[in-house]
Amino acid sequence: MFLAAFFVWPVVAIVTRGLRPSGHWELTAIVDVFRDPSITRVMWFTVWESLLSTILCVLVGLPGAALFARFEFRGRRILWALLLVPFVLPTVVAGLAFLSLIGPAGITGVELTGTIWAILIAHLFFNYAVVVRTVGSAWAAMGESEVNAARTLGASPLRALLTITLPRLRSSVLAAASIVFLFSFTSFGIVLILGGVRQRTIEVEIYDQTARFLHLDVAAALSIMQLVGVVIILMLFNRARRSRSDGSGDHAGTPLSRRARTRGERAFIGANLLFMGLFLGCPLAVLVIRSFSTSKGWGFHAYSALGSNRRGSSAFVAPLDAVGNSLKFALATMTLSVLLGCCAAWSLARPPRLLSGNSQPTRRPKNRLKIRPRSRLGAGRVFDSLTEGFLMIPLGTSAVTVGFGCLIALADPPLDFRSSWWMLPIAHSVIALPFVVRLLVPAVRSIDPKLREAAALLGAGRFSVWFTIDLPMIRRQIAVAAGFAFAVSLGEFGATSFLVRASDVTVPIAIYRSLGRPGGDNLSQAMALSVILMAAVTVVIVVIDRLRPSTSAEF
Repeated sequence: MFLAAFFVWPVVAIVTRGLRPSGHWELTAIVDVFRDPSITRVMWFTVWESLLSTILCVLVGLPGAALFARFEFRGRRILWALLLVPFVLPTVVAGLAFLSLIGPAGITGVELTGTIWAILIAHLFFNYAVVVRTVGSAWAAMGESEVNAARTLGASPLRALLTITLPRLRSSVLAAASIVFLFSFTSFGIVLILGGVRQRTIEVEIYDQTARFLHLDVAAALSIMQLVGVVIILMLFNRARRSRSDGSGDHAGTPLSRRARTRGERAFIGANLLFMGLFLGCPLAVLVIRSFSTSKGWGFHAYSALGSNRRGSSAFVAPLDAVGNSLKFALATMTLSVLLGCCAAWSLARPPRLLSGNSQPTRRPKNRLKIRPRSRLGAGRVFDSLTEGFLMIPLGTSAVTVGFGCLIALADPPLDFRSSWWMLPIAHSVIALPFVVRLLVPAVRSIDPKLREAAALLGAGRFSVWFTIDLPMIRRQIAVAAGFAFAVSLGEFGATSFLVRASDVTVPIAIYRSLGRPGGDNLSQAMALSVILMAAVTVVIVVIDRLRPSTSAEF
């Protein structure tokens, strides 16, 4: 019901507003989109840029996956957690970090903004962890008996990798590739900041057509095509995920994670760590350093000025107020997403159903309950699969579309939230809910039904079984899901750009507005806000990793 009211209805509203402006359908906009050379160029660029980003991420991420799957080294656990920081980092923060490196005034002296290379590098920065953690977890669960047998028979390490290891990892690689393609296909903030006017994706085009030109018919047509693409990508991902689950027996063996023994292995570890430190660490380090450089010299001037900005204008917000707003919205989003995610997870996982006493044998008291397994075959299983897929669709839907749809759909009773403080937490929850569901469903399914049955036979009711059995066993996973929802809300930019009110500006919006104002001090202040946001996200990720169950190592 929540997604129907706050996701489906807004999307339907923007499509209806665009393709049915005068009360009857005008589908010529879809045909006109394909006939417009500029828009077809945008669509083609989105597809091949996403393909290149995916190929690059897979090729660069596989060595990192091998590193974590096969070798032990100092700082391995904390590095495994910190890999997620770029992924959950707000796009405006990452865009600003790369502007400091490869922008017009970047320290490298190489300007790549406005080129495909800037977008590819930024997408690799964001999605590197997807490949490393997804493939690395599957790789770590594989034994090396077959590889050792092949080496004994004379196969080279490269041949063993190509003929034995990679085929067994195929489903995990495909799952990671589909997610990378999805995030690259729907990229907004990175392309908006680094792409300039020359490099444009469908997401940016939707934003321009709605916010700048008010061409709702064109935006609706683009939203429909993007939604179709997202559904296809999610279907491929689910197929790869099911293939990986069905082929879990292929990963049987004794996992092997050891210290490096040879010079070549030490060089391999060193090269990977050097790459991670330079590629993932340098942009963030430069951002921190540049935040201390102002027109008054080096120091904390940019940070001390965060509480003294001019008020009373949407262009000049108080940055510390923006920090407070972001934290409030993130807490509300976390609470709402976890409540909804728990309901969805228990519905999808289908815990065995507790039946009333009238179905019990006569020798048992009527107030006792038993558990009857529910069949998961046939139509019920298809319904569960479709429901789970539907819950994943917001993951790849344009945040711009969600924001603009909420703006025009939730403006009339009984769902008039346009002036409500809850508009942003609701939109953020729509975006965070797929992450929460994907974290909680496997945890609920992993609970042994015999524990519920034993509790029910001892007289526990439905709520008692949930409170005493289910909740304690997945409380750590709930905390992980809550942290992830909190981090997603902190950095959300696309939908917020449409829905934010002048009095409730968030940190990503404040950063983006500071970038649009002239003056070096505004840039330094944007960097100071970015550092604060980056620190908050890093703390959340480290806490998540500490709480994460050991059986939940996968991305």
